[in-house]
Amino acid sequence: MAAAASPDVPLASKRFIPLENNPEVMSSLIHTLGLSTKLSFHDVFSIDEPELLAFVPRPAYALLLIFPVSDTYEKFRVQEDKDRTEYDGHGPAEEVVWYKQTIGNACGLIGLLHGVSNGQARSHIEPNSSLAKLLGDAIPLKPSQRAELLYESDALESAHQSAAAGGDTAAPSADDKVDLHYVCFVKSEKDRLWELDGRRKGPLDRGELAADEDVLSEKALDLGVRSFLKREAEAGGGDLRFSLIVLAESLD
Repeated sequence: MAAAASPDVPLASKRFIPLENNPEVMSSLIHTLGLSTKLSFHDVFSIDEPELLAFVPRPAYALLLIFPVSDTYEKFRVQEDKDRTEYDGHGPAEEVVWYKQTIGNACGLIGLLHGVSNGQARSHIEPNSSLAKLLGDAIPLKPSQRAELLYESDALESAHQSAAAGGDTAAPSADDKVDLHYVCFVKSEKDRLWELDGRRKGPLDRGELAADEDVLSEKALDLGVRSFLKREAEAGGGDLRFSLIVLAESLD
């Protein structure tokens, strides 16, 4: 792929230590920033076995899909984005808040921010917290200015650094190349399923959900995660390593 077509962060940009794919680490980070401890992230061990899915608290406010960026995914991304214009949404009328990623190894952080900035999860942000201020400052800004806000945020960098050092495994270097990517699915107040990915040209409307359907409902999974898995499986030989983490009520 030509460099001009790559959505990846330039090597000269600021880079964070990659965030461990661990719901406890993610919850610690987002609670430090100011999300109420009433919500936390949880592993989803299966989307096809009801007895395992039953362990996940509901409603599910946001769903993170973590996967290796494959050739199949990149071809699909390029094809789907080629005729799209760069997203320019901003302001209080914006149906979803979308963040463009300009910090290296920060796709996990961007995914978390997408999850808590949208839908019903947003109402669980503590007033006067770093997260409340960040979101309040971000909403009026266009995507490029919004990305700069995140890039320059000391509170975001400090919380991320602390969380990245607190995982179960030794933290890699900020200069390490990590193949795992995070995409977030949220339900808007208008009952639409949105796919939010800082490597894309903007937020992606994946379809309508019923008022009582959350991001782990059968329809949401068919519109989002399962369509991704189907593409990878049909391509043959694809790396189907993936995991799912959901934002929902805390179990404590």
